[in-house]
Amino acid sequence: MPAIDAVEHLAGMQCQAPLAPYVGLWTRLQGFRSDDLSRLIERRQVVRLHMMRNTLHLVSAADCLAWRALFDPLLRAEFAAHFRLDVDQLGGPELFGHARELLRLRPQTRRELGRLLNERWPGSDPTALAYAVTHHLPVCQVPPRGVWGKSGQAKWALVEDWLGAPLRVAPVDDLVRRYFGAFGPATVADVQVWSGLTRLAEVIERMGLHVFRGPDGQTLFDLPDAPRPAEDTPAPPRFLPEYDNLLLSHQDRGRVNPDGRPVPLPPGNGATSGTFLIDGVWRGTWSVRDSAVHVEPFGRLPAGDRDPLLDEAARLATLVVGPDGGEVVLDRVPLTR
Repeated sequence: MPAIDAVEHLAGMQCQAPLAPYVGLWTRLQGFRSDDLSRLIERRQVVRLHMMRNTLHLVSAADCLAWRALFDPLLRAEFAAHFRLDVDQLGGPELFGHARELLRLRPQTRRELGRLLNERWPGSDPTALAYAVTHHLPVCQVPPRGVWGKSGQAKWALVEDWLGAPLRVAPVDDLVRRYFGAFGPATVADVQVWSGLTRLAEVIERMGLHVFRGPDGQTLFDLPDAPRPAEDTPAPPRFLPEYDNLLLSHQDRGRVNPDGRPVPLPPGNGATSGTFLIDGVWRGTWSVRDSAVHVEPFGRLPAGDRDPLLDEAARLATLVVGPDGGEVVLDRVPLTR
């Protein structure tokens, strides 16, 4: 599957850590190389912006244009919950009109944008002014931010200018259907937790989805033609990046995280730490230290899982350490015979 198709299949990829999607695609696709995603970003075929849960997601240009308007109420509510700035009192249309002019001159960091807006509204908090703009106007982060091997501040541009196309309002059904394609079977609450949107029960009920009864009696939905592997289908070890939606996209995360562990959300650009699955269940963490991939299981590691896990870690090292790979270190844990 091409990288852009995988991004769309997953209904976007969480990317608060800018490089996390590279590990997320590497673990899901055969033959993925970092250039595959870097080119998509630089050619504006994928874009990074606030969407689901008000978190930064990497989505295709087509999905960005179709879905961004669905999140307007969520983003504005998030701004109001964290800032006391009264946008209407400042004259919202004037504020956002001036911000559009500034962003059309060149992409701006929030700090730059806040300073320039503060010149027009000197009595207002520059930080609040900048966040008001990035949560009320459709904006995206631009490269070199998020490009493998490069670095850059988070600079913002208007989505329609960056992509050269107008926003449209797609039915929320399209977003929900894509969610089930990536993460079903799931409950209504799962979809709402993943998206940050509410009142989706009626949407789901009219979509003609397949209905299951979960082990605890909950109602689960899925696409009628979704694959349904047998319960003994092998699930080899897999390494995930920081913030991967596989661990975050359900209200009930027990199927992947049966111990209810808090998902680590470390700072940084990504691609230096994450989690790993054994038999489809979260069983430990990994990190890059001193040019080595350190694999840290939570507890006893069955002897039959050790070699497949380390083999996959060696493959990961070729991405996150370098083409020649690096040492793989398994923290000392007892083996279960």
